[in-house]
Amino acid sequence: MTTRRPLIFLPLLFLFINPSISAVLKLNVLSYGAKPDGATDSTKAFLAAWTQACASTSPASIYVPKGRFLLRSVTFKGQCKNRAITIRIDGTLVAPADYRVIGNADNWFAFQDVDGVSILGGKLDAKGTGLWACKNSGKSCPSGATTLSFSKSKNIVVVGLTSLNSQMFHIVINGCQNVKMQRVTVIAPGTSPNTDGIHVQLSTGVTILDSKIQTGDDCVSIGPGATNLWMEKITCGPGHGISIGSLGKDQNEAGVKNVTVKTATFIGTQNGVRIKSWAKPSNGFARNIVFQHVTMKNVQNPIVIDQNYCPGNKNCPDQVSGVKVSDVTYQDIHGTSATQVAVKFDCSSKHPCSGIRMEGVSLTYKNEVAAASCKHAGGTSFGVVQPTSCL
Repeated sequence: MTTRRPLIFLPLLFLFINPSISAVLKLNVLSYGAKPDGATDSTKAFLAAWTQACASTSPASIYVPKGRFLLRSVTFKGQCKNRAITIRIDGTLVAPADYRVIGNADNWFAFQDVDGVSILGGKLDAKGTGLWACKNSGKSCPSGATTLSFSKSKNIVVVGLTSLNSQMFHIVINGCQNVKMQRVTVIAPGTSPNTDGIHVQLSTGVTILDSKIQTGDDCVSIGPGATNLWMEKITCGPGHGISIGSLGKDQNEAGVKNVTVKTATFIGTQNGVRIKSWAKPSNGFARNIVFQHVTMKNVQNPIVIDQNYCPGNKNCPDQVSGVKVSDVTYQDIHGTSATQVAVKFDCSSKHPCSGIRMEGVSLTYKNEVAAASCKHAGGTSFGVVQPTSCL
């Protein structure tokens, strides 16, 4: 079968790394008062550098040298005169030790309404352990900040970035077009709550390549309105796997389509490749999904479609999902399951899954062929499929 190729946005990075180009406005955060001591609040300095870059009519490069820079919650806003801003980070950006300082903000670093922004390198250390401990204690705590978010933006490139110990989601792409993320590393313990690695929603043309995600929730979560999404060479674990959903929480909801996950490895994760929807009425959908060349290593639920999601049985008992799941391909998926049922399709009784295609699937449990379970799922299988298809 043929797979869709991603529409890769090729940024004008040569403008920023070619010393022969003299028209680039070069800005160093130290010149604006930032201190690499990990203790001095450098928020205003970063904002001042951004303001000058944003106002420039020529390409601009903001440089963050080695060292540790303390920053509070900050939003870098467009619309800029400049559509070519590079932020090159050789140092580490650190959050305040007191989780409450950024804990009530939606985001730690937010980019809003920008066009043509590239982030190269760097570490973001959100120091989330204090907030996780608060949440696990049952106390009243802040909800926590997303480490890095892009909203209503386009032509974004993130290369070589590391996100450590986010309070909540590590990276969120919301309402964006043409985003490329490459060699992104996410690190948080498997016990950290709600620390999704990369979350994509209401966005189109997102590409995630060569990335390693270790976290306490979904490695990549794909929300309503995500279309034309390509993920390749992703390593996940610990974490909850790659999840499309939860979908269908609302009656009127944008659908998910044209998603490819290619060459992925899941190590000790809760799930492998999952599609999940609420058990309640909705006009949402998930279609044209491809999972290809995937390795599972001791994964609890390697392949799963769950359309009866109803946490705590609140607001959805005795209802069925309205989300239509169709045209989902599982090709060349192999490895080991940590549970006996390695393939579970629990689809909507009102809108059964259709067009599921299984080809070259081989999953074992304790050195034996694993089992499969199907409810309201229709499709076809080709070649060797173990566990035997129950479609």
